[in-house]
Amino acid sequence: MTVIHTVTGATTPERLGTTLMHEHLMIGYPGWEAHTTEPGPTRREMLARCIDQIEEMKAAGVTAMLDPCPNDLGRDVEFMAEVASRTGFQIICATGLYKESEGGTAYWHFRKNFGPVVDSMAELFIRELTDGIGSTGIRAGIIKVATGPGKISEYERQIFEAAAKASVATGAPITTHTDLGTVGDEQQRLLTGLGVPAHRIIIGHSCGTSNHDYHLGIARAGSYLGFDRFGLDVVHPDEERVASLLKLLQKGAGDRVVVSHDSVWCWRGTPIPNSITLGGAGAGTWHPLHFLRDVAPQLRQGGASAAQISALLVDNPRRFFAGEKLAALA
Repeated sequence: MTVIHTVTGATTPERLGTTLMHEHLMIGYPGWEAHTTEPGPTRREMLARCIDQIEEMKAAGVTAMLDPCPNDLGRDVEFMAEVASRTGFQIICATGLYKESEGGTAYWHFRKNFGPVVDSMAELFIRELTDGIGSTGIRAGIIKVATGPGKISEYERQIFEAAAKASVATGAPITTHTDLGTVGDEQQRLLTGLGVPAHRIIIGHSCGTSNHDYHLGIARAGSYLGFDRFGLDVVHPDEERVASLLKLLQKGAGDRVVVSHDSVWCWRGTPIPNSITLGGAGAGTWHPLHFLRDVAPQLRQGGASAAQISALLVDNPRRFFAGEKLAALA
């Protein structure tokens, strides 16, 4: 039986239930601690906010989530564990490193002065997957990697190489970040070329484009597509995300799509000025229940069946974490 490591212990794919595959309790861009005049909410305030959010999700039938915050983006696994413990909710955390433009690149660029860093990165990922993160004993359940728009930088390529080494060594799955619906196919080729099975990969934020050929190419090559930014209309409109997802369902690719919102519940510091609101109208859409409340009815109106919608939330996350191979897609 496949074991999935959550921040409060082991679970199984069958016990996940309704799962959102890309939400964030907390994000902290490198340098947030320097903004001392606007430090953001206190830990107590963030805990209260996250616990309230989880309880609302539980009441709607959500039973698990992946928080794929990489190591260098303000990740706090003990914070996640406290939220999970106090709510009885399944939260899976990640190991990994973020894209060059917004991650903790200064550290690794400096370390490169003394030799290659790929093996050091890979060792880091492996230890966090197998032994635990730092001294917490909390084990990551997935590897997170990322690229910027339009190309994979040399620094990002090194992270992907390290992630592939760690995945091959441990069997851990990988989820990615893409920008503007670009480079996902290249990410897939890079990782599979380094030995990672295609069905162990989610190409994240694939819904950042309406390019059906791009979506279908990744799906046919055997990986999962992350339609995981519902509600973030400032990046790409939900109307187009829904239309793109319906096309994939009609093509029989519904078994390889996972859904979420990439919502951020708490920010370290104040990277977004208080006068600016992300999301859709009133920001009410950039919320972890937006898919269930608003998007699923739109999919049904577009011809999707209840079973197809359920698969996006239940069957596909279970199959992905179980490591089940995907059938060939015409």
